[in-house]
Amino acid sequence: MGAYILRRLLLVIPTLLGIMIVNFALTQFVPGGPIEQVIAKMEGRGDVFESLSGGRDDVQGRTVIERGSDYDSRYVGARGLPPEFIARLEAEFGFDKPPLQRFFEMMWNYIRFDFGDSWFRSISVVDLILEKMPVSITLGLWSTLIAYLVSIPLGIRKAVSEGSAFDTWTSWAIIIGYAIPGFLFAILLIVLFAGGSYWRVFPLRGLTSDGWEDLSMIGKVLDYLWHITLPVLASTISGFATLTLLTKNSFLDEIKKQYVMTARAKGLSDNAVLYRHVFRNAMLIVISGFPALFIGVFFGGSLIIETLFSLDGLGRLGFEAAVARDYPVVFGSLFAFSLLGLVIGIVTDITYVYIDPRIDFESRG
Repeated sequence: MGAYILRRLLLVIPTLLGIMIVNFALTQFVPGGPIEQVIAKMEGRGDVFESLSGGRDDVQGRTVIERGSDYDSRYVGARGLPPEFIARLEAEFGFDKPPLQRFFEMMWNYIRFDFGDSWFRSISVVDLILEKMPVSITLGLWSTLIAYLVSIPLGIRKAVSEGSAFDTWTSWAIIIGYAIPGFLFAILLIVLFAGGSYWRVFPLRGLTSDGWEDLSMIGKVLDYLWHITLPVLASTISGFATLTLLTKNSFLDEIKKQYVMTARAKGLSDNAVLYRHVFRNAMLIVISGFPALFIGVFFGGSLIIETLFSLDGLGRLGFEAAVARDYPVVFGSLFAFSLLGLVIGIVTDITYVYIDPRIDFESRG
């Protein structure tokens, strides 16, 4: 097992490098870079994309003019800005260097976990991520925990009672839950329970109430749970449905196998067969989906759900950084989360062996 883990750890390096190369290369062709953002703000335009879409008559058909004027043709909307100023901007953002040199310098810093500072927020990337992390921890941890605690027992019950009225009605409920987008379910919750049109049972904004610091420990816990109820429910709905059906189908496949009939022929009770034999094998496929679910919910976040409930998490951070072309935030978070996702994949393989010792990754070439 040690050799396999070492091989997987070594494989992390080219995988992570490939992720960074692809995304870095894509940014070289994306219009509206950070220098364009600065120029747009200096000229009083709220969004550089107004210029790129041709919405202003100062760029319609005149984005490039003859050499020798006071306009730098590389940057839309830079008319009137001296070339020296553009050159200083390029040096400040590092665009005076060739792309290959910038990439290797960035990777060298990232290897040392030096992610630099945000270009537009005057704060380090690490501090910015840590500042947004409580929201993502709340949504990701609670959503994943609830999904597993509810879906696994429900999936087992559906597998054991396949074809019964319970299985039929819960299947309809699961299909409906899977068909409802998370953001639409969030709007429904807001309308019903957050003062939208009916009852004002839950708050609509933030993770805590004003004056939270003055509450007792129990009061803080209750206030925190009060605030997270609706956003966690909204972010759990689709994952809950998928995981339930996955658990049910996995257990059904195992229940029909020969070793289950042999165990029953030996006189073992249904519970003993289910939890001592079937459970261990059936849970492998459920565990295999954990890294994707965890990374997707925990780090990907949901921009729309965070916006609807006024939560400032990693989902909004990633979107705002991408729009603003804040590349240190974009690439720093991408590097950190990709690395964590790859490590979680290795931990998942180790969990396989713990659950089913028959699995031997060491024998794989």
